Amino acid sequence: MVRLSKSLRMALMARVIFSSRMAGRTKYCTPRIKSFVIPLSNFSVDTTTSFPVSFFELLGVVGSMKGMTSNTVASECVLKMVEGGEISLINASEPQQLAPFAAHFVSNLDQFQACNFANFATTGEDSPLQRAEWIKFLGAFANLEKRANQVYKAVKDNYLCLIKVPEAKEKAFKPIVAWMEYQNGIWSFTKELYKLKTVDVAIDETYSWDAIGYNTTTFLQNINIEDHSCFGFLTNQSIWRYDKRIHNLTTLDWFDGAVSQPQLVLADLIEILFPTGNYSTAHFRNLAKGEGVVSIEPNMCQRDMSTPLDPTILPCP
Repeated sequence: MVRLSKSLRMALMARVIFSSRMAGRTKYCTPRIKSFVIPLSNFSVDTTTSFPVSFFELLGVVGSMKGMTSNTVASECVLKMVEGGEISLINASEPQQLAPFAAHFVSNLDQFQACNFANFATTGEDSPLQRAEWIKFLGAFANLEKRANQVYKAVKDNYLCLIKVPEAKEKAFKPIVAWMEYQNGIWSFTKELYKLKTVDVAIDETYSWDAIGYNTTTFLQNINIEDHSCFGFLTNQSIWRYDKRIHNLTTLDWFDGAVSQPQLVLADLIEILFPTGNYSTAHFRNLAKGEGVVSIEPNMCQRDMSTPLDPTILPCP
């Protein structure tokens, strides 16, 4: 049985009915109720907006994914399947191209909803673990509730263990962190230079069409400061961005793998705030030390896609 968080249950209440292939073929399609025959024979995904396809990899059902609306995904193995013709690119504006799929998963809930559309609203959740828990919802479509529960438990247990690490370390040192974004000539969070002088770590969330070319010089030009000696995050060489893993210059794994495996983000942040030098971050790169991006390409996929991807469980004291 699928056990979902209260918020997830509320989001799905009275919307989806699952029936087995042995059950009757009565189909429901109303604004409140939809029915799907499980396990799905195939499915497609709206990847035009950020969709975390890594959830399908963790469940081991990518082989049933036969269509997606664009190649803007941050998964090397899904890209390899597109390259090999196992997944077709379809036009989301052509309903006849979506109709053959048993389900079409979407994250944009404002668009027109056909009878086979299934809403996957991880971004509506408040916490990292709540977003990761949506694997249980997908598991129900494939009769893989047991696998979904196992993955989520492993991720949750590792996350809750790791979260105790900074609690112990901050007793000796509590760093000041600024999450900053530059847009339309304005820095959000703070523009006052005297406040920035108290910051030990800067995390730059500025959107860029050229992540590869975005470096310390870009950051300093945006922030418009000349005397670098007064700023702790410059002295500490601690200026970070979460665009380390990227495909096609703009598609960030931050909106994919970081959603399904939040323990990796937490481990990154622990290393950023309390550096050991022994851990290689998964999603963040340090501009101050000249760290570049990792371009996600199909030839990077070295695993058997017919088997589920195991979550990365990090050592925890």
